[in-house]
Amino acid sequence: MRQQLNTLYVTTEGAWLHLDGANLVMSVEREERARVPIHMLEGLVCFGRVLASPPLMGYCAREGVTISFLSTNGRFLARVQGPVSGNVLLRRAQYKRSDDPIGCAHIVRNLLAGKIHNQRAVLARGQRDYGGELANAPAYAHAVERLRRIPRRLMAPEADTDMLRGLEGEAAATYFSVLGKLIRVPTPALQFVGRNRRPPKDAFNALLSLFYTLIVHDCGSALETVGLDPAVGFLHRDRPGRPSLALDLAEEFRALLGDRLALSLINRRQLGERDFRLQDGGAVLLTDDARKKVLIAYQERKREQLRHPFIDEKVDIGLLPFVQAQLLARHLRGDLDAYPPFLWK
Repeated sequence: MRQQLNTLYVTTEGAWLHLDGANLVMSVEREERARVPIHMLEGLVCFGRVLASPPLMGYCAREGVTISFLSTNGRFLARVQGPVSGNVLLRRAQYKRSDDPIGCAHIVRNLLAGKIHNQRAVLARGQRDYGGELANAPAYAHAVERLRRIPRRLMAPEADTDMLRGLEGEAAATYFSVLGKLIRVPTPALQFVGRNRRPPKDAFNALLSLFYTLIVHDCGSALETVGLDPAVGFLHRDRPGRPSLALDLAEEFRALLGDRLALSLINRRQLGERDFRLQDGGAVLLTDDARKKVLIAYQERKREQLRHPFIDEKVDIGLLPFVQAQLLARHLRGDLDAYPPFLWK
């Protein structure tokens, strides 16, 4: 099994990242604040006004360390990576499958089966933890049951990719309509009544948007590692600059790594109303200190282990995107009859 390396998140405004030997050095106002051996990293994510020297970017590219630049609120801006190392035959198989309506639908069907299963697992875990308090919420039980039925409809032989996307939208609307009932703090500013983004209009959506950005970054790196092209997907349509396959793969992990962790941070009161700020225009963003708390929690969650149901091994959560990328590559090569999604238990 591949060793899990670290992703370094830089959130200090005005930080200057440069190369010293084989080390990444962060300086602020010409004072060294941090030094990390680059061989210990698999990714570098920079938030806001963070500068990186050309020698550092070149060295990271050669060593396979991807550098991503995000805005202060976590919107993707740019990515620096080295030469594509993927097997050309694997990528040709990927492109061919993406253009094949029937073959594409087979992969999309399993991706969505995994996503909806994991969404239902979050709600079912809530029923187990707060069952008595949810007893008077029939809409919640109805949502859990509906998410149990939708995957059956995914398996209909006549379901093409557009129909599958419609079922995914139905499942998402069902799931997000009741997710807010799992928030156990009474603070009005921390409640969730539905998904919104670009920009997020409330604290919980700001949290979800940041987590989803981090998950897509990790999925893109995993796909590059196994030789797949993150830009050519199956569920998400191709669009210039869009990492469609990374977005596809991320769907399986949003509930586990994003939604569940966001609920934990709010319910354990590790984040509160003061950790968010309202901008002119209605956008809600995390404060700098809150973003650091979120990144630490995300890294800690990635070090936890789960048993992968398909390979039947314990795996660091942070390695799950890599495992799924490998399984997708094996399917595209013809080694597996179907793509096995990650199912959280």
